[in-house]
Amino acid sequence: MSTQIEKAQSFAQLHTAPEILRVVNVWDVVSTKAIAALPETKAIATAGHSIAATFGYEDGENIPVDVMLDMVRRIAEAVDLPVTADLDAGYGDAGETVRKAIGAGAVGANIEDRLKPLAESVAVVEAAIAAGEAEGVPFVLNARTDAFVRGGDRPVSASIADAIERGRAFLDAGATSVFVPGLLDADTTRQLVEGIGDRRVSVIGIPGALTAAEYEALGVARISYGPTTQRVALTALQDVAKDLYANGVIPSSIRALN
Repeated sequence: MSTQIEKAQSFAQLHTAPEILRVVNVWDVVSTKAIAALPETKAIATAGHSIAATFGYEDGENIPVDVMLDMVRRIAEAVDLPVTADLDAGYGDAGETVRKAIGAGAVGANIEDRLKPLAESVAVVEAAIAAGEAEGVPFVLNARTDAFVRGGDRPVSASIADAIERGRAFLDAGATSVFVPGLLDADTTRQLVEGIGDRRVSVIGIPGALTAAEYEALGVARISYGPTTQRVALTALQDVAKDLYANGVIPSSIRALN
């Protein structure tokens, strides 16, 4: 892939392929290179939570946007693969943030609605898509709805209906897919796919969730893993440190990935 436009086009096509798109989220250059080295990797996705944690910030747009985007740039420069960035809720100006993300080398993004009023959320999607058009890049927006993670104690049926309404509106506004994070069982997932569209729903893989293959069979387009990949790495680091403090040794099975 030689151009950003080609990467964007390739990334969009991965969402409509029969196989579910699996993206293992990264947070810096070395984690990116470790994932990109695997032949199964077709695209790179950043985890905003993990990038913020790397710099000592809490999740939720507490990290300065330019610091976050500088890491996106470093990641994009490290690989010849499509890179999609977690842009939280757009940092107050989704259009400008997407413009900067494209300048950093990204060809797609997640932007969340935080359950703001639907018209306001649709305007954010429209601004992101317009920014891509203005930059000449067919930007791949994975528009996130927090219908489940911010739905409180309302019935699941209400969250499903809300996610479908928002998802359809986001697709109409130009989004490529609709990200519905949460612990989604098979029945809920089936309803979301039927309501939003086949190969239009994006999910997150978390403990207790279905497997990627099970989501694929239900018509899901994409699965990502958010901050859990960094947590796996940190768990391994802490565990080996505990062993070393207990007079252990570095395992011979480690690989020189840096």
